[in-house]
Amino acid sequence: MDIELILINISGNDRPGVTSALTEILAKYDAQILDIGQADIHHYLSLGILFKTTSDVSGDIMKDLLFKAYELNVKIRFSPISLDAYEEWVGMQGKDRWIITILGRRLTARHIALVTDEIARQGLNIDGIQRLTGRMPLRENEQPQSKSCVEFSVRGNPADRSSMQDRFMKIAAAEEFDISLQEDNVYRRCRRLVCFDMDSTLIETEVIDELAIRAGVGDQVKAITERAMRGEIDFCESFRERVALLKGLDESVMREIAENLPITEGVGRMMEVLKRTGYKTAILSGGFTYFGNYLKQKFGIDYVYANELEIVNGKLTGRYVGDIVDGKRKAELLRIIAQVENINIAQTIAVGDGANDLPMLATAGLGIAFHAKPKVKQTAQQSISTIGLDGVLYFLGFKDSFISQ
Repeated sequence: MDIELILINISGNDRPGVTSALTEILAKYDAQILDIGQADIHHYLSLGILFKTTSDVSGDIMKDLLFKAYELNVKIRFSPISLDAYEEWVGMQGKDRWIITILGRRLTARHIALVTDEIARQGLNIDGIQRLTGRMPLRENEQPQSKSCVEFSVRGNPADRSSMQDRFMKIAAAEEFDISLQEDNVYRRCRRLVCFDMDSTLIETEVIDELAIRAGVGDQVKAITERAMRGEIDFCESFRERVALLKGLDESVMREIAENLPITEGVGRMMEVLKRTGYKTAILSGGFTYFGNYLKQKFGIDYVYANELEIVNGKLTGRYVGDIVDGKRKAELLRIIAQVENINIAQTIAVGDGANDLPMLATAGLGIAFHAKPKVKQTAQQSISTIGLDGVLYFLGFKDSFISQ
């Protein structure tokens, strides 16, 4: 009796019991299932099973499967697989795996074609594709804040990973969608700590600019802020200059600003999911602790590290207390929190938008530039520019069907 390997492909309208009925036949003949995969698109089933059997019963198995498929009103196709082809396939198991995630308000066939063309050009093979977001409405005005995300599981060693990363980022920028390339390793599957910048990340403003407007020095401070975020001047120097301009501002203004902070789209949804699934969260900000602590209370954030403004007799003095939280300090704090929580640095995530976020983005296992300045986007390995901050959840592999539970 010779060993035979047979691949069956089943397609047709999905219904309960199809997989059960077919695998019962294989069980009847003691066939060994070597691989199995199933997808359902709009109630249309596509099922593949690769099994091993012997030549004396293979004919009976295929006959019974054929009759059962007719009874279930599905199509079935049989393909013999050579032992050499199977061994070659098994040999692929040792190659690296990658997760490529694309997301945006809407994804088009062109987006997918451009990404998959680069995957093929790099000599990689797509093992699986899944949609992480819910079903898309046909009319855009039905859901203006809609999101679309597709995740590719890819196997192989890229011909040039750096070139692939650069190509992905250029495609995403030109076509207005977002893309993430991550190695599919044990750390990617068990991230545990997410550290966020605050201003222009968790909130849609720079708080120091809001304070400056109330102090009547808005234009001066805003100009310094923009130069610092672009990396044109040293953050610490710019921080001292801006804080000095706030001298004399009443403390009550801070409370009024905090109560009216414009929260970035998706923050509430993201924080609820991260908290529910056991992630630790932190704010590492070059802004101010007063506002960071407000967000900590609002969203249940675990850690806040930012700058402390000096207040005397209810007025800002134009000075600060303690060390400045700049880019270098953010990276140090990320490492410290990871050590305290006994978390491997590869299990950490950092999210930010400005030049002073680059050190922590580079330190974290996954660094994400969020609606970032050009210099930051050019440097970061991952970026989100088309949707809200809950896009981070898709880079972690969460599906809408789970998030909504």
